[in-house]
Amino acid sequence: MTEDFRIGVILRPHGVKGEMKVHPTTGDPERFRKLKEVQVRTKGKEESYSVASVRFFKDQVLLKLEGINSPEEADAFRKSELFVSRDQAIPLGENEYYVPDLLGSTVSDEEDRVIGTLSDVLTGSANDVYVVTDGNGKEILLPAIRECILSVDPENKKVRVHLMKGLPL
Repeated sequence: MTEDFRIGVILRPHGVKGEMKVHPTTGDPERFRKLKEVQVRTKGKEESYSVASVRFFKDQVLLKLEGINSPEEADAFRKSELFVSRDQAIPLGENEYYVPDLLGSTVSDEEDRVIGTLSDVLTGSANDVYVVTDGNGKEILLPAIRECILSVDPENKKVRVHLMKGLPL
């Protein structure tokens, strides 16, 4: 299981006091408001920083890290990824899973025939969509709804599905 979760990517400096414009990659950007510490991965290095402040501008986060006080210092973080540890992740509700824990799962139908590997999860306004890649590289899109997803076992990396009529295979 994944121990770190990516929550954003630093785009560029913002303003003159060391703030950074961040593209959130989390399902809940509001989580940044409660963030006390974040791991920053830059060019193969990882370093932990305390969060000084967070505010929002349009669909992006303006993040200020402790010790980063100028646009020049902030610019060194361009394209860096922001991570939190599992214990800092947003708690899950019933029948909810962390996407990184699902990726790579073997997807099979009711008769245990392997369909492929879960390669991505697309987030939509109505429901998520599981992207399953078969052995030939073909992608199959399955809606993440109860009628289609029968069981999910992230610990054993297995997903059982019902292939609904009309789904292209």
